[in-house]
Amino acid sequence: MNSFQSVFRPNLFEGQTVLITGGGSGIGRCTAHELASLGADLALVGRKMEKLETVKAEIEQTCSVKISLHSCDIREEERVKETVAEVLAAHGKINHLINNAGGQFPSPLNMISGKGFETVVRNNLTGGFLMAREVFNQYMMLHLGEIDMSITNIIADMWNGMPGMGHSGAARAGMLNFSETAANEWAPVRVNAVAPGFIASSGMDTYPEPMKQTIMQLDKTIPLQRLGLEAEVSGALVFLCSPAASFISGSCIRIDGAAPNARRIWQVGSGKANPAFNSFHLGGVPEVIQRRDAARAAAKNK
Repeated sequence: MNSFQSVFRPNLFEGQTVLITGGGSGIGRCTAHELASLGADLALVGRKMEKLETVKAEIEQTCSVKISLHSCDIREEERVKETVAEVLAAHGKINHLINNAGGQFPSPLNMISGKGFETVVRNNLTGGFLMAREVFNQYMMLHLGEIDMSITNIIADMWNGMPGMGHSGAARAGMLNFSETAANEWAPVRVNAVAPGFIASSGMDTYPEPMKQTIMQLDKTIPLQRLGLEAEVSGALVFLCSPAASFISGSCIRIDGAAPNARRIWQVGSGKANPAFNSFHLGGVPEVIQRRDAARAAAKNK
């Protein structure tokens, strides 16, 4: 069977344990595959155990690494504490945390209830803080200077505001500031953020139809004239865990095709996309993107 075609050297993370939240789908799933292909043991965390079990089964077809699964709602403080303790009981260490879990729903600001706003903030800010705090307090703080350790928080393309998802934009901006603060307070643990833009992942198919219509046109707003792939985010996450990033902390890597740099006074892109790096052997194309491509092909053939 094919396996993940990583650009990083084999066995780079042998003997290390990486905890990935939201490991059952999308970017978390892809990153789990890449890290396992590089020898990392994994602790996969998510709310739905069946999704985690599917990812574990996929990985075990090509990799022989230790994988533990943990059901956890990162918004629940006591459960987060218990989950980190369970990971340490299973692996004995946590070298790297990838804070990937999150979620939101599209809505204009004036239509978001207080409960809805608070729920998204808990998903994308409070939960990530709780997980990072517990990993630091229960393990990393006790091993400062002994080994290289890192925390990477996945945020989003929220630069200059996030119209239609203001609750998520506010939470993601908060997570960036948290990352910058933790990089100071928790050093020498390295704390960074990764900000994906429009990434073609399975999550796109979960949005309502009006949002899908917007998704179909997103590539035209990006200077690189395409959507990103899960593997292009995974590569950055793996880099930030690697020794090559040993002097990188308090930083944020944007993976967005220069979308925030687009300006109305300048034509966006040349109409031609740069080649994508598709190294994930199980990476698929969201149904909404398949619909888009079919519609464009039909229009071109008329």
